[in-house]
Amino acid sequence: MTERLQVAVETPQHTGLGAPLDYESEHPLAAGTFVRVPLGRREVPGVVWPGTSDGAAPAELKPVLQAMSSLPPLGSRWCELVAFAAAYYQRGIGEVALSVLPPELRKLDDAQLAQRIARLHKRMAARPPAAHGPGAPALSAEQADALQRLAAATAGDTPPAVLLHGVTGSGKTEVYLRAADAALAAGRQALVLVPEINLTPQLEARFAERFAGRHIVSLHSGLTPAQRLRHWLAAHLGLADLVLGTRLAVFAAMPRLGLIVIDEEHDPSYKQQEGARYSARDLAVYRGKLERVPVLLGSATPSLESWQRAREGRYQRIALPSRIGGGALPQVRLVDMNQLPKTKGVTTALSPSLVAALQSRIERGEQSLVFLNRRGYAPVLHCGDCAWKSGCPHCSAWRVFHKLDRTLRCHHCGFTERVPRACPECGNLDIAPIGRGTERLEEQLAGLLRGPDGRAARIARIDADSTRLKGALEAQLGAVHAGEVDVLVGTQMVTKGHDFRRITLVAAVNPDTSLFSSDFRAPERLFALLMQAAGRAGRDAQQASRSEMWVQTWHPQHALYAALQRHDFAAFAESQLKERESAGLPPYAHLALLRADARTAEAARGFLQAAAVLARGLPEAEPVAIYEPVPPGVARVADVERMQMLVESASRGALQRFLAAWLPLLHGVRKEQRILRWAVDVDPLAI
Repeated sequence: MTERLQVAVETPQHTGLGAPLDYESEHPLAAGTFVRVPLGRREVPGVVWPGTSDGAAPAELKPVLQAMSSLPPLGSRWCELVAFAAAYYQRGIGEVALSVLPPELRKLDDAQLAQRIARLHKRMAARPPAAHGPGAPALSAEQADALQRLAAATAGDTPPAVLLHGVTGSGKTEVYLRAADAALAAGRQALVLVPEINLTPQLEARFAERFAGRHIVSLHSGLTPAQRLRHWLAAHLGLADLVLGTRLAVFAAMPRLGLIVIDEEHDPSYKQQEGARYSARDLAVYRGKLERVPVLLGSATPSLESWQRAREGRYQRIALPSRIGGGALPQVRLVDMNQLPKTKGVTTALSPSLVAALQSRIERGEQSLVFLNRRGYAPVLHCGDCAWKSGCPHCSAWRVFHKLDRTLRCHHCGFTERVPRACPECGNLDIAPIGRGTERLEEQLAGLLRGPDGRAARIARIDADSTRLKGALEAQLGAVHAGEVDVLVGTQMVTKGHDFRRITLVAAVNPDTSLFSSDFRAPERLFALLMQAAGRAGRDAQQASRSEMWVQTWHPQHALYAALQRHDFAAFAESQLKERESAGLPPYAHLALLRADARTAEAARGFLQAAAVLARGLPEAEPVAIYEPVPPGVARVADVERMQMLVESASRGALQRFLAAWLPLLHGVRKEQRILRWAVDVDPLAI
């Protein structure tokens, strides 16, 4: 006798088939079982889904071809998490479920998978128990109080999410370690999320040192397919005690989950920017409620959404207002660029006073960090005769000049050409770079700074270009920690989470560009970035009193910089929340962004306008505002024109009901309008 069941499979978006499909099986299969089933003429992977079909079954159901009996079924809570993510972010259940599982899983049959699992059990069992790691350091009074409050808050059956608001260098990581230790001692697993891959190895080393003999695995996109499958299996089979990873790890199957930690919870990297555009931070909080486990969100600059939830009592806020060892936060000095002597046609990236401060640090044997969030040598090449600029022929953006390999490179589509010998328009040989990136800043510093013995200062640069090769980032960070670098130049990569003990001066060269952005979240991101950058200085308590952050600005009276000088996140957050409340912006409103890509801007706009007409005829559209289509900041990428349309509502539930009624109708609109693709982004971070 056959059994009818539902299977979540990945179906093309244009079909509109987002729900699990009906199949039949000769044997009962538990929900969560990984299977292979026919779909059209293909054989595809799927997951047996809980529940029964709502509609009438076809006369003949296609059979399940193979069940992976060697793999324990995915748990019911995992299925609930995926179903919630699919519904909230308006994607198909099968698309979400299959996209968060290891790709290697799709390529194996049951026998091959059984072999992998057997090897994993042998590997984990054969590892000798390591000696106990170094003892935990003594807690500060604030850390001890935070841990007591955390234990009290999470003692009940439904622990609330806890926002750990600690200044940079306050010892948040030690609180994570102690909380994880408590979870492991109770026989549970701990999940620790970090925003970026480059932070995973150092945090993994810290946890491995503390939890010697425990099984720790990482999950992120930098792993090979075989590594990712092995680490995922270790988590799913309950063999791994600790799972550290980036946003993808929020979906790790963990049968003994007892704690979720989200480090730097404010970081925009937790938001997926393609496919199912989910927020790993928000899903982690939801997963904590599902599994009834503590969720610890840590940051020196919490997102305004999390801050508001703590104000409302939905999160419990625990503060760590002081640095470990009583070290002072760096003094913030504003350099008014308006006061510098103006030379016609010449601009300088570095003020003389900042250069002198960097030089004095070198002479004292201390390190400095100079931060500029723009890689390359210069953002554009320019011809003074005919005004030609190095635009990208495929994007509405400039190609960046990279001096080291003499190329013009588009950072959006990747189109690269050698730098022309003369202007392509008029033949002028004198084409010059405009503006500065990290390459040019590194070159300028090398020409200005000298070591105590007159030698050239040791300048290192860390950005996406200098760390492209495997192991390059680790080598450069190792040189900084070993004291082999005098001045570190970098993008935002170097401002997050790194514990540089010798750095006493941090300088932000050109942060003003975000002050007057059309994106309402730009000031929040800038303040967080500058606070995080400042936190790299004076982390050694003995040097903290002379640590400084210099900010070169053309707008020294701006309220953001005044709050930065006081290290007053609370005041900045309150002012921003008042502005957003008066303007009806998140967290006081809820947004979705409908995006359309087409060969022409007219086609993309036509699709969005047709979608808007369709929306206004729906009863669910009454509490929703639909704005006119507009192009994003970079409207054309790789010869594809992009348009977007904002949808807003004061009620999250009303917005969700509207999207659920509206989006299925857009598949028909796409057939009438010639566009390449469309997608919706719920709770977008960039507008």
